[in-house]
Amino acid sequence: MASLIESGWQYLITHFSDFQLACLGSFFLHEGVFFLSGLPFIWLERAGWMSKYKIQAKNNTPAAQEKCIVRLLLYHFGVNLPVMVFSYPVFRYMGMRSSFPLPSWKVVLIQIIFYFILEDFIFYWGHRILHTKWLYKHVHSVHHEYATPFGLTSEYAHPAEILFLGFATIFGPAITGPHLITLWLWMVLRVLETVEAHCGYHFPWSLSNFLPLYGGADFHDYHHRLLYTKSGNYSSTFTYMDR
Repeated sequence: MASLIESGWQYLITHFSDFQLACLGSFFLHEGVFFLSGLPFIWLERAGWMSKYKIQAKNNTPAAQEKCIVRLLLYHFGVNLPVMVFSYPVFRYMGMRSSFPLPSWKVVLIQIIFYFILEDFIFYWGHRILHTKWLYKHVHSVHHEYATPFGLTSEYAHPAEILFLGFATIFGPAITGPHLITLWLWMVLRVLETVEAHCGYHFPWSLSNFLPLYGGADFHDYHHRLLYTKSGNYSSTFTYMDR
């Protein structure tokens, strides 16, 4: 397995520049993981399959789902991609690299755990601030247009919020300067986590059934279906900050 990863990585760094991998590679990896993990929940909702695991009985209209997808593409190309490009010098300055040797699994594991804990802490306070009256009305209410969330609504937000809360996601890697492969793994796991939290389904195999302090879909769905002044559950991944 290790040799296969090294061979694949050798191909990437041979055929693409560090800038291409860090910016374009990260962007298209994000898009692939996000839409491939999020789109099935639209299909489940339309088909009515696994409805017994659906947290809310209400469904979104096809028009609302399509609006979400169109806006997401606009936000991703208009906001996310430029942010990746312009933040590249910062990551490089802090030590991010794509060259060999690849980091050990212990280093990767420690960094990923650190990123999850730090991101959750920053996200909690940032999200809580967004629920103050003025910011909710003018910024965060965009995300709450979907009281019944589905996977793709996880990144449906006002551009200002994308920048504001996106800081929580990139802060950990920015201050540690990880290897690009670690950054990619963090990005994939974070995307899968936030899509699952917004999916609208609580399955028997959901991680929240097995991992202590992990919020999951049931935890975050509660946040979406209540009034903004009484919602709580502001954390992104864990539950201890809200307790």
